[in-house]
Amino acid sequence: MEPTSQITRPDGRVDLSDTAPIRGSRFYNDELAPVPVEKRTWSTYNYFALWMGMAHNIPSYALAASLIALGMNWLQALITITLGNLIVLIPMLLNSHAGTKYGIPFPVFARAFYGIRGANLAALLRAFIACGWFGIQTWVGGEAIYILVGKLTGSGWRNAAEVGGQPWTLWLSFGVFWVVQMLIIWRGMEAVRRFENWTAPLVSVGFLILLAYVLIKAGGLGPILSEPAKLGWGTEFWTIFAPSLMAMIAFWSTLSLNMPDFTRFGGSQRTQARGQVLGLPTTMTFIAIVAILTTSGGQVLYGEAIWDPAQLADRFSSPALVVVALIALVLATISANLAANVVSPSYDFSNAFPKRITFAVGGLITGVIGVVIMPWKLYSDPDIYIFAWLGFYGGVLGAVAGVLVAGYWVVKRTNLDLAGLYAEGGRYWFRAGWNWRALVATAVGGLLAVGGAYTAPGSQGPFPADGLIPFLKPLYDYSWVAGLVGAFVVYLALSWAHRQPKEETREQSGPSRVGTAAVDG
Repeated sequence: MEPTSQITRPDGRVDLSDTAPIRGSRFYNDELAPVPVEKRTWSTYNYFALWMGMAHNIPSYALAASLIALGMNWLQALITITLGNLIVLIPMLLNSHAGTKYGIPFPVFARAFYGIRGANLAALLRAFIACGWFGIQTWVGGEAIYILVGKLTGSGWRNAAEVGGQPWTLWLSFGVFWVVQMLIIWRGMEAVRRFENWTAPLVSVGFLILLAYVLIKAGGLGPILSEPAKLGWGTEFWTIFAPSLMAMIAFWSTLSLNMPDFTRFGGSQRTQARGQVLGLPTTMTFIAIVAILTTSGGQVLYGEAIWDPAQLADRFSSPALVVVALIALVLATISANLAANVVSPSYDFSNAFPKRITFAVGGLITGVIGVVIMPWKLYSDPDIYIFAWLGFYGGVLGAVAGVLVAGYWVVKRTNLDLAGLYAEGGRYWFRAGWNWRALVATAVGGLLAVGGAYTAPGSQGPFPADGLIPFLKPLYDYSWVAGLVGAFVVYLALSWAHRQPKEETREQSGPSRVGTAAVDG
């Protein structure tokens, strides 16, 4: 039986006939509230444009280009990236379903499994990583502005006095880029959607200009495709392939958790799923091909693999060409950063203090933490970028994804009590607002994923060469998979072993404080 205020539409989407009973909850605000069905209007194009905006950016390019810098040839890099995107699309679509069905963002979805308070753990894990990404994207966007203005104004701008090891003009560019993004996010989610829609067709221009220039200068595709692989296809390649594949997955592992933040606006399950299937693999494969060919071409031209597109553009002899390319890159980076790295932590921080932090204030918090985390250091070296940063956090988020997929699809069978997600003392309250089973599963999955974190010989990194926990070292090369599978299995085992624990009798049988009484699976 459904709660009296919960209505299931013919297309499977769920709505509340009356939100008045949950409005007084301290775990409710307008941004976290379920989106009414009549306002779930995003089309397939909206999701395709969203993915085009998120995928076509400088860090996406740099991710593919860094594989060339690590010694892969164009085919090896393309296989690694394409496979990673297809794998991460699976949990992304599985978690997206709840957003469209119930109109809820990721932190509210997580309440069903972590508890109404415990969801803050999952949400803040994701939020702080997004802050790091926001900082990285803002740094590279500021770098593009710095190079762009330098091409227009001359050497005085580029050779300005240094502050903290960087020209003060670079810090200024970084600050300007930061402010522009904060102004857009301050206007709310609808402003983000409009920005994504009109920039989506434009963001590819800069990368195509880079590619065309390099191909012409390098004498076509021949010299690029004939460039020999430094790694070959033997042990040396496979040693780098596994952690690189995990890095490709980790790149979008944040979105594999919080896509409900966007799919809550979906017109139907088919609309959001089709938009994502068309959007993620195609746009990422496109940017990967452009990045691989451009970086390989730059290697032919300049004798080194320049994995940062802004730095590569700076080598071009035509100022007009550099200006057009960098303007497109700046637009691409703003588009991606807003969608992928500001929207979700804004909801996450709001979930922690629903009555005090709005969507806009959450975005401002994201921006501040993104600067404090010193992104210029994270982005400085491909070894740190791929093996330390992406590999480590991807494993942790894989564990959270394992809990969500197991809980929603296997334990709850996609049936949730919508009003109960906002009810203190209700079925998702568990013990004092925390579900210990989800916490244990996340801890075990996270330990399996990153307990063996190590720094590869000959590279820089924060971890010991033998791994933090030496016997777990082999799992670190498969960190995201280890985290997801470990948490998935542990959560299912604990859920089935403690189907009716004493402390959760209310969850299974009693009504929540807002008057709901459904058994949700």
